Amino acid sequence: MHRYRTHTCGTLRASDVGATARLSGWCHRIRDHGGVLFIDLRDHYGLTQVVIDPDSAAFPVAEKVRSEWVIRVDGLVRNRPAGTENPDLPTGQVEVYAREIEVLGPAAELPMPVFGDQEYPEDIRLRYRFLDLRRERLHKNIMLRGQIIDSLRRRMKEQGFFEFQTPILTASSPEGARDFLVPSRIHPGKFYALPQAPQQFKQLIMVSGFDRYFQIAPCFRDEDARADRSPGEFYQLDLEMSFVTQQDVFDAVEPVLRGVFEEFGGGKRVTPKFPLISFADAMRKYGSDKPDLRNPIEMADVAEHFRGSGFKVFANILASDPAAQVWAIPAPTGGNRAFCDRMNDWAKGEGQPGLGYIFWRENEEGGAGPLAKNIGPERATAIRDKLGLRVGDAVFFVAGKPKDFAKFAGLARTKVGEDLNLVDKDQFALCWIVDFPMYEWNEEEKKIDFSHNPFSMPNMPVDEFLALEAGDSDKILGMKAIQYDIVCNGIELSSGAIRNHRPDVMKKAFAIAGYGEEVLEQKFGGMLRALSLGAPPHGGIAPGVDRIVMLLAGEENLREVVLFPMNQRAEDLLMGAPSEVTPKQLRELHIRLNLPQKG
Repeated sequence: MHRYRTHTCGTLRASDVGATARLSGWCHRIRDHGGVLFIDLRDHYGLTQVVIDPDSAAFPVAEKVRSEWVIRVDGLVRNRPAGTENPDLPTGQVEVYAREIEVLGPAAELPMPVFGDQEYPEDIRLRYRFLDLRRERLHKNIMLRGQIIDSLRRRMKEQGFFEFQTPILTASSPEGARDFLVPSRIHPGKFYALPQAPQQFKQLIMVSGFDRYFQIAPCFRDEDARADRSPGEFYQLDLEMSFVTQQDVFDAVEPVLRGVFEEFGGGKRVTPKFPLISFADAMRKYGSDKPDLRNPIEMADVAEHFRGSGFKVFANILASDPAAQVWAIPAPTGGNRAFCDRMNDWAKGEGQPGLGYIFWRENEEGGAGPLAKNIGPERATAIRDKLGLRVGDAVFFVAGKPKDFAKFAGLARTKVGEDLNLVDKDQFALCWIVDFPMYEWNEEEKKIDFSHNPFSMPNMPVDEFLALEAGDSDKILGMKAIQYDIVCNGIELSSGAIRNHRPDVMKKAFAIAGYGEEVLEQKFGGMLRALSLGAPPHGGIAPGVDRIVMLLAGEENLREVVLFPMNQRAEDLLMGAPSEVTPKQLRELHIRLNLPQKG
């Protein structure tokens, strides 16, 4: 017989009744029923009920064990007594009558229980992460993560992609987030950097003549934590393709993501064909370039109904600024004063002066509320008809320059959808966001600047782009880049682009933003040289693995789907990182500390 087990704690069935079994695992729960002890024994594979009565030779040992002790049990497999079966457990028809118990690993008093799923403070959960991971929900999440990564890898290979590994120690990047720096011992005063992403390497792979690359890539960024962003490190499904258009990238990536969400989505609907939504439309309709399409609310510009109206606040805003607009946020079923007042109070809590509204009741011409009275029944009815609203509905309004209020309007749309239960949570709603502006006006520096990724191809003929002059500011600011995002349920999974693969186009793109060739050469000389020696048109994207798993696990924080996460201050409480190092280590690296003064 094997030293520790003949079966795992998840395999015994009615067909094993009468057999002798040896199990090893953790004491998940211990119950005393009138002198008879019941131990729910747990391992990675499941749970088996062990019974020890006072007549058993194992009873003296069983009396001593406590929660999370690791034990070995030898015993007879038998049917549970009638009426005590547990249909929720795969092993719920049987139990093991213990003849012998050996303590393999006693446990001290637990700082947090493993049984149950109650919440505990973050610092305790992270300091004792190995206990946290024994809990059923987290254990399942981590196993789900592995299954999802296996599925992603298989689907990528089926699409003709090859897996490559790119360097972890590389050069510091002058763009993007802060780098994590690694001092070089043999090159005093010089530093490696951990890659924020394999961006330049994957482009170089295309320049090297390989065609379709992918990897499950670790990325490192010295950024502050958020619920949907881990501090320090994260993983992405990094990919790049040669000789492709934007649509080719969509056609390759969409089946992979759709398939994974269908496979692990628990029966929730998945968008069959991801819609393409322009950046401008996303901001206008949803107030965000990461729209949650489970929320059916679409905002609309209703400035025409307030221009010259009796509601002087909006009328004056429109009269004084030709760029001003009034956006309506429909609220189906929200047509009562209590809800409208709650939304108004919420807006004040968000630092706004308030939130104008109209709502419609039976037998009330033109709508209810102060704003309706100011603009009159004819205008109020026109607004209702334009938005397709009915009795029992409401609408909220924001006014000014869209660039100033769009974010708040998007938050209000989300708030209305959530509070009125309009969000269909039984689906994964995915979409592509496209046509991002290539440039924007930097008001602070009074200059044209890049809007997003400076290494994307402009969405116009190359000859036309190269012919642009400094005076063509309207055309420049109206230009789109071949950039795209994937969004799911209001969470950005990834950004990508068709890359700028021509040195002349790259130099022109940076020149428009005020960067001379010497700057480009200094910061991106390696990439520039590579592109000047025969580079194919190429593009790619990098969906975030952690975010995909978070969505599929139904979690709201990445911490719940990462094995050993850091806390919000980028500290690893389990391993004690970051930590101080010895003077000897610093001398070897030729480093002297210059710490900030305390107090």
